Amino acid sequence: MTPVTAAPARVTPRRETRPATRLTVLALLGLSAFYFLFPLWWLLVSATKPFGEQFSGSGLWFDGFGLFDNIARLSSHDDGVFWRWMLNSVLYCGVGALVGTLLSALAGYALAKYEFPGRGALFALVMAAVLLPKVLFTLPLYLMFSGVQLIDNPLAVLLPSVVSPFGVYLARVFAEQGVPDEVLEAGRLDGAGELRIFRTIGARMMLPALVTIFLFQFVEIWNNYLLPAMVLGDDRLQPVTVGLVAWNASHVAVPPPLVVIGSLVSIAPLLIAFLALQRFWRAGMTAGAVK
Repeated sequence: MTPVTAAPARVTPRRETRPATRLTVLALLGLSAFYFLFPLWWLLVSATKPFGEQFSGSGLWFDGFGLFDNIARLSSHDDGVFWRWMLNSVLYCGVGALVGTLLSALAGYALAKYEFPGRGALFALVMAAVLLPKVLFTLPLYLMFSGVQLIDNPLAVLLPSVVSPFGVYLARVFAEQGVPDEVLEAGRLDGAGELRIFRTIGARMMLPALVTIFLFQFVEIWNNYLLPAMVLGDDRLQPVTVGLVAWNASHVAVPPPLVVIGSLVSIAPLLIAFLALQRFWRAGMTAGAVK
């Protein structure tokens, strides 16, 4: 008998991108980068100028160097309250992001790996919460915290910070596609409990997504202004965002250059967090893109 040979697989030729398309994409990316980086560049240049010259001369290039003297002035103003604000922000963001990441991981893992009545409806509720701006909850939260005597209490900032519907969504997608059911079954056959399986297997496989959730939570809490401004009247408890806005509103008591210098210093923790965790963050951002 004549052996039957399989027909060679057809290779789909790769479509070449037109030069005009590449040029358009590069132009749009360049404009986007300029739009986002221009304020940061102005802030960096202005904060390094000698004190009092932040709004004079060219705002796009360096004219003298007085950064260390500026930071010293910032530290000495009002008994160093700026660093108290920074410490408050680190506390609120660190604790809120850690607890929020843990809760998101547990909820997302449960939605992805366990069958229970109402799972689809619960996940739909989470998706609906993702679409709602958190600013809508500021007034109800203020009224609720006022009723339970939590005004001027750090818990009024920390409790809402640990809830992240987007974190639950991202954890669920990554757990569903990045944690094989066969590995979990092997752990059960070995006699491991569900919590131990999550801690030793699921959480480790979900690490890129968890780092991404942590970063998003950290940045969101750091940039939050309205809720802390409403629930924290004591300036010793306020985060740096609220403190800088209060300084900016008081042009007589606080020199405007201090606001510029404080704004530059206030973004340093965000840059450090992104640079330190960017390897995990890049991997986590692709969660759910490929099965």
